[in-house]
Amino acid sequence: MINRCVLLAAVICLPVFIAAQASQAPAQPGTTETKPATTSGRPPVQAKSQAEYQAYQSAVANAQNALAMEHAADDFATKFPDSELRVLLYRTAMHSYQTAGNSQKMMEMGLKVLAIDKDDPEALIGVAEVQEEHTSPSDLDRDERMTQAISSAQHALETIDTDLAVPAGTPPERVEAYKKYLRSTTLAIIGTIQYKREQYADAEANLRKAIETDAANPDAVVILRLALALDQEKKYPEALQQANRAVELTQEDNDIGKMARNERDRLMIQTGKSNAPGGSNAPGNTPGAAPGSSLPPAETAPGSTTPPANAPQNPAPPSQ
Repeated sequence: MINRCVLLAAVICLPVFIAAQASQAPAQPGTTETKPATTSGRPPVQAKSQAEYQAYQSAVANAQNALAMEHAADDFATKFPDSELRVLLYRTAMHSYQTAGNSQKMMEMGLKVLAIDKDDPEALIGVAEVQEEHTSPSDLDRDERMTQAISSAQHALETIDTDLAVPAGTPPERVEAYKKYLRSTTLAIIGTIQYKREQYADAEANLRKAIETDAANPDAVVILRLALALDQEKKYPEALQQANRAVELTQEDNDIGKMARNERDRLMIQTGKSNAPGGSNAPGNTPGAAPGSSLPPAETAPGSTTPPANAPQNPAPPSQ
């Protein structure tokens, strides 16, 4: 069995990704609709002129190339410095860099969104994710960055209902499904930070909420983190139950699957449900090991870059 410190370090540092709405379509100039046919609290974003609308369409066409998307967003912002569409373009650039695995640039784009709209929940979650994921125990500003991440995540929870921009006409049930996904992700970020701070009871509470908030779409990573938090609290039977859930949701040939099975096996020994040699005092089975700081590849998080199947889509905008 692997050393438990390695297990804790690898799982707890896995990233929690937000779902990407990569090319959200604004309303064309001249449309009369002022409120979306959704449960979002904000009206659809609208271009003020045909030139602005066409420039947006040209810019967002670069969504598959993160660097080109960033440059296109900057060019658009220079030409239309007061446009509401700047938020959509910089958010698209943020998601493009997220897909490319460039967390630093993802952070930069998220901050550009927040400079325009400080309440944008997707940007708040993106910034919080990067701060949580890429802050190590040796960083001198670790506490400050973790506090900032929790603050951003908590603010996102406050603005998901009021400031989530969705295309006009999106069915309310799809918006609600996406909101559940965002809330779940945000609670998981908060719980992970609390785990890193060894606030295990608080971590347990928020990781449970994260799972319950989007119960129809269980995330093996979050479930395994909950198992580890319960393990730290010496709630071994409950921890084993969650570890078994994580095992059921993963394949044994990927990193998360291996971690889930190692944690399950450790807990089976700890609870006396395994006859493995060495018992609970076997090397690598010491409970309460502190989390480490190594970071596995981002792609080891199963399903992390895929939004729920019923998340708001980005249909082509209506003709003028």
